[in-house]
Amino acid sequence: MQGVMSVPGKGSEKGPKVEKRRASSGSEGYKDQLGGSEKGPVLDDPELFINREYSWLKLNERIFEEAMDPTHPLLERIKFLAICGSNLDEFFMVRVSGVKRQVEEGALSLPVDGMAPVDQIKMVRKEVKPLLRQYSECWSELVKELDLKGIHVKKVSELNKDQRKELDRYFREYIFPTLTPLAMDFSHPFPFISNLSLNLAVVIEDPENGERFARVKVPNNIFPRFFSVPSDGKKICGLNQVKQAKELDLVLLEDMLSSYIDMLFPGLKVAATYPFRTTRDAEIEISKDQASDLLTALEEGIESRRVGRPVRLEIDESMPDKVKDLFAMNLGLTNDYVYKFVGPLGLVDMWQLLKLGRSDLKDEQFLPYVPAELSEDRNLFSAVSKRDYVFYYPYDSFNVIVNLLRQAAEDKGVLAIKTTMYRIDKDSPIIDALLTARENDKAVSAIVELKAKFDEENNMTWAKALEEAGVHVVYGLEDLKVHCKICIIIRKEGDEITRYSYISTGNFNAVTSKIYGDIGYLTSNPEIGMELTDVFNLLTGYSKKKDFRHLLLSPMNLKEEVSRSIEREIEIQKGGGTGYIGLKLNGLLDASMVRALYKASNAGVRVDLNVRALCALRPGIKDRSENIRETSIIGRFLEHARIYHFRNNGDDVVLIGSSDLMPRNLYRRVEVLLRVPDPRLRRNIIEHMLKVHLRDNVKSRLLKADGTWDRVRPGKGEEPFNSQKWLIEHRGAWHDLS
Repeated sequence: MQGVMSVPGKGSEKGPKVEKRRASSGSEGYKDQLGGSEKGPVLDDPELFINREYSWLKLNERIFEEAMDPTHPLLERIKFLAICGSNLDEFFMVRVSGVKRQVEEGALSLPVDGMAPVDQIKMVRKEVKPLLRQYSECWSELVKELDLKGIHVKKVSELNKDQRKELDRYFREYIFPTLTPLAMDFSHPFPFISNLSLNLAVVIEDPENGERFARVKVPNNIFPRFFSVPSDGKKICGLNQVKQAKELDLVLLEDMLSSYIDMLFPGLKVAATYPFRTTRDAEIEISKDQASDLLTALEEGIESRRVGRPVRLEIDESMPDKVKDLFAMNLGLTNDYVYKFVGPLGLVDMWQLLKLGRSDLKDEQFLPYVPAELSEDRNLFSAVSKRDYVFYYPYDSFNVIVNLLRQAAEDKGVLAIKTTMYRIDKDSPIIDALLTARENDKAVSAIVELKAKFDEENNMTWAKALEEAGVHVVYGLEDLKVHCKICIIIRKEGDEITRYSYISTGNFNAVTSKIYGDIGYLTSNPEIGMELTDVFNLLTGYSKKKDFRHLLLSPMNLKEEVSRSIEREIEIQKGGGTGYIGLKLNGLLDASMVRALYKASNAGVRVDLNVRALCALRPGIKDRSENIRETSIIGRFLEHARIYHFRNNGDDVVLIGSSDLMPRNLYRRVEVLLRVPDPRLRRNIIEHMLKVHLRDNVKSRLLKADGTWDRVRPGKGEEPFNSQKWLIEHRGAWHDLS
């Protein structure tokens, strides 16, 4: 798009309508009108805070709404259902496991919302059970719609003779040799069941010994979950091998295994098979005393995740109680941690359906924007030396940053490259550029955060590869995760040294840059370059520097600086001005930050919050948060950007970077926020990004004081406005500096 695009207006004076939804559990007992006494509740009142686990479950409800939304293409709806399954897996591995430990250890301390651990477990169960029913009903509906589009998910028994013959051949030749039935009796101890593995509980009728039980692991770690079985009996294949096809028959791997289960128990009768799945505590235990460095300690700790304590047993609803009780007892789980499901377990595997070559059932693709002066054939250093750039992915192309690093790797003037790496794609063009730079004798430093949850092994692999190539690799810090997304290129230009700095809200990841909404800032500002150099020196060496002009760092000064900005808006409001705070975040959980925003609202400061995921703040409380409006957007792209806007009496302060307002960001991670120096780009971030999202009345939900969310709808005379759609149509608007 060329030039300045039209900017969304303010809409009608009445504002968008909000679709009401019945309050659900977890908010029960909250005071009517949320006011407490006539003076209002004190800021330490637990009722002012939404429980974190409850907030997370409400997030998954919002994601599930997208799976039910018929305006999404069919395979995209399945993607959202897969995300729900993946999120629920992580929720139990990380969050429920922690609460379960607190229950077992008799923890006395309560979270800021005051909900005891045992009550949190009860709340989780009460919330999750109806969610699972809805997931089941949704999958059933999606299967019907797939059928109408020529994609038929069938039982093996529904296949024709030729298909059964081919299936029989494939099973005997490929799958059968990988299977290991494990008996469960006095001479065979209860088998170890790995985390998130899909299994069949097998009930066997033995004429001599009566009823027996066995477990067979479904090998979905080495075979696809779905197989395409051509109707003419031709060879079976995985979904990634399927070309555009109008008619397609699919079978699930576990159904195939169940259909041929007799082959594993010759001479015996298999009475029934029941799918089940176990979730384990994913916390990694790192023993610093027994390891020489962080890499070694983490390698040793990875095993603890595989054998972590069970926290959930998922079973097919048809499983009888005697079989359920057998597995639950041996896993050490009470009924509070057993969940029944109708339909395929492990919904995360539904993501495989997006491999189908059916573009008609997927989102329409678009070409990310690239400013002409930053195209691949241009000298990017020349362009960035003239002005700063702000990028908004995926509407902008991340290839600009990839190409910048590729040019840096080959450029004779470049002396050094320093970068942080948190989540790295498996075929990373960023890694390739760093390796090329090292081959060309550049000094390359990479802070690779080994403790990035669920990416530890991938990051260890890359860290070793970089180190073997001669890159200076730092394995994060002992007690802090390095979560900041920063890079600096040091280039000799004539007799001077120029630092090209890049600060982002998102990872250096070419894959996630296409599906995550993230902001990056690229500049040759010498002051920012000097400060970023100090940050890297802090990460690779020893430093206690705290005085930064352009950067905010946690756990050094970030919280204090954000608090100071909030206080400034309060003072402006009290002095007769118009205080305003606009925040776009992933999470808002830190109690002190919530209290600061309550204080601002109570002083009359208007606060607009756009928080994608977890939020502890209750808006709409009289005399506490009646000036706070909070929305969340769930749409085609994952909202991952962080924007902090403080009006500051017209001299706008805009911060972008990696930090949310959560305890982990403020106290347990190294985070970097940038004070955007260019006033024109500050304006563009406010007008073309933050305000655009705040105006959304299609994919936005409004948080109520009881912790539930209402869908925002267009008000009277107001047009529907989808912020992500607007950003696709107007990509490039934020690059205009006129």
